[in-house]
Amino acid sequence: MTNNKWIKSGLTLSAALVLAACGAGNKSEEGAAGADDQVADTTAEQVDDQHIHVGASNTPHAELLEYVQPKLAEEGIELEITVYDDYALQNPALVNGDVDANYFQHVPYFNEQIKENDYDIADIGHIHLEPIAAFSKRFKSLEELPDGATIYVSNNRPDHGRILEIFEKAGLLEIDDAIDITEASFEDIKENPHDYKFETDYDPGLMPTLYENDEADAIFINSNFAVDAGINILEENIAIQDADSPYANLIAVRSEDKDNPALKRLVELLQEKETQDYILEKWEGAVLPATD
Repeated sequence: MTNNKWIKSGLTLSAALVLAACGAGNKSEEGAAGADDQVADTTAEQVDDQHIHVGASNTPHAELLEYVQPKLAEEGIELEITVYDDYALQNPALVNGDVDANYFQHVPYFNEQIKENDYDIADIGHIHLEPIAAFSKRFKSLEELPDGATIYVSNNRPDHGRILEIFEKAGLLEIDDAIDITEASFEDIKENPHDYKFETDYDPGLMPTLYENDEADAIFINSNFAVDAGINILEENIAIQDADSPYANLIAVRSEDKDNPALKRLVELLQEKETQDYILEKWEGAVLPATD
């Protein structure tokens, strides 16, 4: 990714610190949460007088953080949000201590980042899914693409497997059976009878512009970037990823902070039904609640 700037935005917001009275709810006893628990039961008393700083992409990540920000403030948790416009900056910012958590990446990207960089970071909860979709100014479906069609995909390698899966499910190419689809690359194509040309030279954030400029036969765009660009992902796509997907977006923290009560409470609020309903209402299927 070549655009190495970040925006510390008008979205960098600090909620007013409010001291919450201790309720009569049940408290988790120390050590009661198992290592496999995504979210622990946390009360306002446990997380009172806390400040957490979260790095995020703009849509829908920062918007969802803003949605739960007042609820955190009512419990005495101050949430600061910094918006980044470059994926490549966010995990280094987390590891270096610039933020306490980040919210921008899906599970395969997170796993690849750990593998490639030996990051000591942890996944503390899955929040939503962003289906990736194909768009075209020239054709109405993948099946209409001509032999030798040029297809633009971003240089975000962990997305390549899910793009290939869309083509394979449509019966248009075949992937090596021995490859985990979440780790697949275009080198793993076993059969490409239509001789599609996949180009992977562009940052994810540039894909909407390439689509609007009609620069390829088909262009794959992550739904968050499509929404930011005003593209109606459900009406304009010529193919879209299934909702049953391993690509949930998650909250990542440094491993040493995975049991931090304020961060756990953030995840609880992002995963609660009210927030899930908000996701469905606001993005109308372009963003979906994670179900795991």
